[in-house]
Amino acid sequence: QVQLVESGGGLVQAGGSLGLSCAASGRTFSGDTMGWFRRAPGKEREFVGLINWTGQITYYTGSVKGRFTISRDNAKNTVYLQMNLLKPEDTAVYYCAATAGGMGYQLDEYRYWGQGTQVTVSS
Repeated sequence: QVQLVESGGGLVQAGGSLGLSCAASGRTFSGDTMGWFRRAPGKEREFVGLINWTGQITYYTGSVKGRFTISRDNAKNTVYLQMNLLKPEDTAVYYCAATAGGMGYQLDEYRYWGQGTQVTVSS
């Protein structure tokens, strides 16, 4: 059974930092693009960023560029999201997702999803 499990969410003050992890099991994703998404209350799911299988290519949505960093450790089958300079508008449930061979620029390329972890940024 393939599972993606996010961890590291919590409550942080604006301007602070938080690091999320996404541990995969049941299948190796070392050859796949991984992505992070978020859903804020009352809003649609939003793409946050992605990292290709080597870790050499990352791409972020404009609102987090320069503040968030995605990395991965293929030996641990784990992807990370480091979030700095957090803002109240970053409050959301954060999800990691894995493609199955796609580049990850289209939502329907993501085949596997985690359950999400809550990030709350207080002002």
